Order: sequence, then structure tokens, then C-alpha cells
Amino acid sequence: MHVFVTVADLRGFAPAARKLRLSPSAVTRLIAALEEHLGARLLQRTTRQVGLTDVGTRYLERARRILADVEEADGSAREERNRPSGRLVVSAPVGFGRLHVGPVMTAYLKRYPEVAGELRLSDHLVNLVEDAVDAAVRIGHLADSSLVARQVGEMRRITVATPGYLKRHGEPKTPEALLAHQTIAFGPSASWRFVQDGREIEVAPTPRFTSNSADAALQYAEAGGGVTRVLAYQAAEGLKRGRLKIVLAKYEQPALPIHIVYPTSRLLSAKVRAFVDLVVETAEWRFG
Repeated sequence: MHVFVTVADLRGFAPAARKLRLSPSAVTRLIAALEEHLGARLLQRTTRQVGLTDVGTRYLERARRILADVEEADGSAREERNRPSGRLVVSAPVGFGRLHVGPVMTAYLKRYPEVAGELRLSDHLVNLVEDAVDAAVRIGHLADSSLVARQVGEMRRITVATPGYLKRHGEPKTPEALLAHQTIAFGPSASWRFVQDGREIEVAPTPRFTSNSADAALQYAEAGGGVTRVLAYQAAEGLKRGRLKIVLAKYEQPALPIHIVYPTSRLLSAKVRAFVDLVVETAEWRFG
């Protein structure tokens, strides 16, 4: 279509070929293919010049409008890639998203007023492509996938109890000692894993209280209910205020990585690139 408009404007195949940097035969083939596709002759060819048929005249007007729309769409897409705009959807775990991703989203939207943001909080892994999510924050080791991942922090898994509980029951010195303590289970696994001299130790205490909520588990622990095992950010406030104390620190597993994942790095949009850069620039996501 672009070749046809150029030939019509310059009234010749040879000048159109020079402008488009194509061979005259290539221009001829493209026009012939277009006419065959339409089932109509668009150009009248004479030995001296090329003119438009009645069909060609009407088609030229529409073709100009179509090509202008294509050029506008291309320019808009290029501009969006170079300048953050449009809608940004980010997924994150519920607690971590509320405490740590939400403030970054707030700063991001203040910095980039042409972006509309959505923060989806869920402790279940979402499918970024199927759920139309631009980027997700994930804690832990990633399964093999086609997603691009950038590590932006790390997270300890810690064992805590109140100083009062530890004073009454004694502080466990080894993972096995937990079997004699009141424990609080958070999460799907019944086993607690530790490491000693590179060897994994697994214990399965019988919990006094179980919850799928870290907040509920920590609330019970802070009431003196026993020992629980959570991610470091979840207990950060209790540790800071002295309501909780870490135990068995030397037996902890290596810290878990925190990643931002997104579907592809090829032609990454400006809005996603700017969000990742802002996390790296401002977030203190090293809970070690």
C-alpha cells in the first residue's frame, strides 16, 4: 500500500523505486500483487507516465488515511516504550505488598503522572500473561520459566518467640529442642528446616496453634503462645519493639531471594523498566 501511494505521488515506477530504495522490478511486483489481491487495476501505465484508474483514485484516498493511522499508531507505541505511560499492573504477596510494594507504587505514580497503577495482592502465584500482569514481586527460589527475573533483595526465614516465653520455658539451643516447646505453625508445611555445617536438619513439631496467616501466628506468639517461624519482614515490627526475639539464628537456611519478574526483556516497556529501576533505587529489601 505504501509503495502504491509512492508510485501515485511520483507518477512513475522508477522514481518510486529510487525513493523507496527498491529495484524497479520489486516495485512492479508489489503493485501487481496488490492489484491481484484487490481484483482491480489501480494504475494505468503508458510509455510516458503512470496514472490512476477510477478505482485507484478512490483507493488512494483511503490508503492515505490508513497509512496515516498506522504511522500514528507506530509513533504512539514508540513513545510509550520511551516514556512511562499507560496502565501498570503489579502483583505481590499480601503482607509484603502492603508493607513494602505499596509505598514504592505510591512513589512511582507521583513520579510518573501519565501512568495508572494497579497493585494486586495475593499469596498465590499468578500467571503474568494470562492475568495481564506487567510485573510481579516474588519471594523465594523461582521455578524454571520463560519469565525474566531481576533480584532486588533477600529475605531470612527466622524463628522467634517472646522474651517472656523464653524465660519461662528456656531458649531452644538446637532445632531438635523445638520438639519440647509449644510451637505455632504458619504456612502449608508441617516441617521446619534448618542447616548445620552444610547439612539440612528437618524437624516436625506438633503445633499448639496453626494458621495460614502470619499476622495471626505472630499475634499468638507475641501473647506468649510459643515459638513460630516466619519471614523476617513479617516479624520486623515485633523485633524492633522488643516484643520478639530470634532463636536458632546459626541454624537458619540461606536467605531467600526477592525477585521482580516480568514476561520478557525484549522491547521492555518504559513503564515496567521505570518501576524496576525505582525499586532498585529506593527500596531497602534486604531482610538479612
